[in-house]
Amino acid sequence: MSDIAIKDIIKPENLVYEKTDLMTDKTLSYCPGCGHGTAHRLMMEVVGDLGQENETVGVAPVGCSVLAYEFMNVDMQEAAHGRAPAVATAIKRLWPNKLVFTYQGDGDLAAIGTAETIHACNRGEQIVIVFINNGIYGMTGGQMAPTTLPQMKTSTSPYGRDVATMGNPLKITELVAQLPGTYYVTRHSVHTPAAARKAKRAIKKAFQNQLDGKPGLSFIEIVSNCNSGWKMEPVQSNIWMEENMFPYYKLGDIKVDGKLL
Repeated sequence: MSDIAIKDIIKPENLVYEKTDLMTDKTLSYCPGCGHGTAHRLMMEVVGDLGQENETVGVAPVGCSVLAYEFMNVDMQEAAHGRAPAVATAIKRLWPNKLVFTYQGDGDLAAIGTAETIHACNRGEQIVIVFINNGIYGMTGGQMAPTTLPQMKTSTSPYGRDVATMGNPLKITELVAQLPGTYYVTRHSVHTPAAARKAKRAIKKAFQNQLDGKPGLSFIEIVSNCNSGWKMEPVQSNIWMEENMFPYYKLGDIKVDGKLL
């Protein structure tokens, strides 16, 4: 290839993707095919787009989400398991001009952290909660989570989730949307380029709501795969997610500008 051709390829107008400076240079340690890395990138791109890299504080607790500290190049604070909304509440109240978000998995947010999540949403704290729902406890061995689908097999429900004895999956996003303190509630995925673009727009809207002082909490669920926990190859897990997770956890906005849709 000639030098002219190389120069043509690397012109700014031909640039398709460039790594944001707000992701560290550490190699992602998530399982291949996991949606966490894409969610991280989208969030940090938005922080950079908004020029808030020096004014952002993230809170991540226990679970796969705890690895976010290694990859998000903004100020981060660890929280005890399930307590991220409480910690984020304290940070935002002490530093009201900071952009504050939590990054939590379904086991953390919808099980041990149910109370903190619901009460922060009900109080209308001006924070953003980003909730990764892969229907399983991904880090600790693939146990059944509150979001595990009916008949879905896990290490603690080897014959499938029996709704009669184990209860129904918890649609925590629809639940918090009913609370008066939530301003923006939406559900997305990141498994395709088109889905990732929609998710990024939702993240940007949520962060902008906080910067604009909108009256309430913004809550973003991202339905993701857990190919290792589901015992599938990455491509197969995405197909399974589309066929099984999306019908139960429907993608799209649930509450916008304080109004249920």
